[in-house]
Amino acid sequence: MDIYKVLTLIFSLVLILATLASVLKRDEWWIRVFDFPRVQIVIINLVMIGATLLSFNFTSAWPFLLLAALGFSIGYQFRMIYPYTPLASRQVVQYKGVAQEDLISIMVSNVLMTNKKAHKLKNLVKKYDPDILLTLETNKWWEEQLEEIEHKYAYTVKIPLDNLYGMHLYSKLELENAEVGYLVQDGIPSVKSNLKMRSGKRIKIYCLHPKPPSPTEADTSTNRDAELLLVGKEVAKNNKSTLVFGDLNDVAWSRTTQLFQKLSGLLDPRIGRGFFNTFHAQHPLFRWPLDHVFHSSDFTLVDIKRLPSVGSDHFPMYAQLNYGPVAEKVQERPGAESEERVWAKEKIEKADPVAIKLRTKY
Repeated sequence: MDIYKVLTLIFSLVLILATLASVLKRDEWWIRVFDFPRVQIVIINLVMIGATLLSFNFTSAWPFLLLAALGFSIGYQFRMIYPYTPLASRQVVQYKGVAQEDLISIMVSNVLMTNKKAHKLKNLVKKYDPDILLTLETNKWWEEQLEEIEHKYAYTVKIPLDNLYGMHLYSKLELENAEVGYLVQDGIPSVKSNLKMRSGKRIKIYCLHPKPPSPTEADTSTNRDAELLLVGKEVAKNNKSTLVFGDLNDVAWSRTTQLFQKLSGLLDPRIGRGFFNTFHAQHPLFRWPLDHVFHSSDFTLVDIKRLPSVGSDHFPMYAQLNYGPVAEKVQERPGAESEERVWAKEKIEKADPVAIKLRTKY
């Protein structure tokens, strides 16, 4: 067997094993990492199919089996990412009315704590003028750099940290009963608050940035998954108009994020529109959607876009939404099956979040 056949076989087996690993309901980081590069796996699979056709003469059965396995890998991976392509139906209706007082705009930016190009973010804030700005990985230096934008934002929640999980929330709209919480792990904050819109309508907002599964951050995805699912259950229980946004350190198409949507009943405006990959900003071939804006079914989408680089490893994410209760009649809310609820409960209990579930009035 020549070197081309050997390399084709090795790469094909790696792709097949990566796909099989992503099917498993396991939390180890080296398994969950395969949730991320599904688009890349599809593309490389196509290359390997071409290499297989060129490298082997198909005089025996196993090259056909290899092609079938590669085909399965492509089919499974594409099924997972398909909803986030323009080929799929949009989950959120496009708002086409005139501007009104119940429009709300959100910018989410993981700034990268060591990034010193604060002027780039400030220029974007000046250009897009969001009603809500959430910055992540912000420490005291970043807090000081952003002081000059505070005249626009009467309401703030500041959590400067040097552990890469600092969080700063700036809002033009009134925040009521804002709370800082450590839902699953000490040192990993989240924010929840009531927010009063210009019309007087009160909604609930949640700002999140859980730890990702990786060899340098967390050995498993257990705590990240539990935090998302805890918030999902709380959103469903409250049954209020809600926005959830932040760097979730999980891709839109992962089993956990989809379960979060089903538990919470929240909608994803990217479905049917595109990936909106926000990470990694410096590596175009290795990008996936980590920064998210979810909302209840009484919002429709005015605009959504990935913004230019601010010097971070994440691109900022921007979304503008319109509140209108009539939208609930035309937008179907996701729902979880009983077995999915059981699985969510098991994942939350595995993280044992009760011991660290602290909330402080801000």
